[in-house]
Amino acid sequence: MARRLYLAGGFVSLGLGAIGAFLPLLPTVPFVILAAWCFARSSPALERRLLEDPRFGAHIRRWRAHGAISRRGKLAASVAFAMSVIAALAFAAFPWSLVTVAAAAIGGTWIWTRPED
Repeated sequence: MARRLYLAGGFVSLGLGAIGAFLPLLPTVPFVILAAWCFARSSPALERRLLEDPRFGAHIRRWRAHGAISRRGKLAASVAFAMSVIAALAFAAFPWSLVTVAAAAIGGTWIWTRPED
């Protein structure tokens, strides 16, 4: 039963990561890392495919080894956060737009405190 839940979680995470490739508010790499974690517990073959993927494999290995995020990844996340804040300030009512600002500040601070490899 647990294997099936991890497998489903891996596919859902991978799907959200694919959607995130087109939506600036949804991150791609963290969902792919989560998918690899789920697949490690349910399907070693699918985990191996993610680890060998030319686009995402290095990110997964870097995260697993050192909890590291590349400088390029940090910059991309910062740009996505900035776009989210601008959209929230432009389209959301005043007190609610501050939720996005706070989330971007907290998330951005955490990302920039991660090591680079």
